[in-house]
Amino acid sequence: MAKPIEVTDQTFQGLVIENSLPVIVDFWATWCPPCRMIAPFLEQIADEFDGKAVVCKVDVDNNHSTAQKYNVRSIPTILFFKNGEIKDQVVGALPKEQLADRLKALL
Repeated sequence: MAKPIEVTDQTFQGLVIENSLPVIVDFWATWCPPCRMIAPFLEQIADEFDGKAVVCKVDVDNNHSTAQKYNVRSIPTILFFKNGEIKDQVVGALPKEQLADRLKALL
């Protein structure tokens, strides 16, 4: 069962930008209730799209550089990357189906 990958400022380039698969990046924090609400959805998506896409999580409290670089001002912010470029963005919690549909558009 695939799980979301914890990404740091140091690992972001290799795990997200250089990834050959589409990547969902969830910018979150432990104190954020909407972040905790969508966490199970992202775990399910990671498992369902295993081998086709990657789900990553960036804790904004511990990875300020990456959050600043991508202008994350509200959480959860979810960025959808393909070939190292942002293709879609969501600010706030969405249902699992809407997140999965946005990912499917990148496959």
